[in-house]
Amino acid sequence: MTITPTLSIRRFDASDTDAVVALWQQAFPEYRDATRPQRNPHLSIENKLATQPELFFVAVLDGRIVGTVMGGYDGHRGWLYSLAVDEALRRHGIGTRLVAHVENTLTALGCPKLNLQVLSAKADIQAFYEALGYRADAVISLGKRLGKFADAVPAT
Repeated sequence: MTITPTLSIRRFDASDTDAVVALWQQAFPEYRDATRPQRNPHLSIENKLATQPELFFVAVLDGRIVGTVMGGYDGHRGWLYSLAVDEALRRHGIGTRLVAHVENTLTALGCPKLNLQVLSAKADIQAFYEALGYRADAVISLGKRLGKFADAVPAT
């Protein structure tokens, strides 16, 4: 008899921090780059827990965190951030399920549109989102570092 593992998606809990940081350092190489202080995974978690923590989700498989996603909603537009899936488990629908979870959650809040950003060099990531129905908007994304990050490496 084969037991099929069950994937669940739930809200992030502070006890998940170490597992999420490890996953992000695997998925996002910039989180391992000490010259980019704005890419500190602990700071990202701290900031999210202070702002809409109910929109920070983890995917759990056999008791292990294998994916993350964050959402945001300001009453006008929604945002999707930090979608990450364990590299050994990619192309098994985990990322798709995490995106759908955020879409459903934001839809229930009345969000009319969801935005996300993909680094221009990451064509495979762009293709993933396009397969889920996302399209490039006719806009230019601008960024500016604020406060203690103002002198950090330019936005990427």
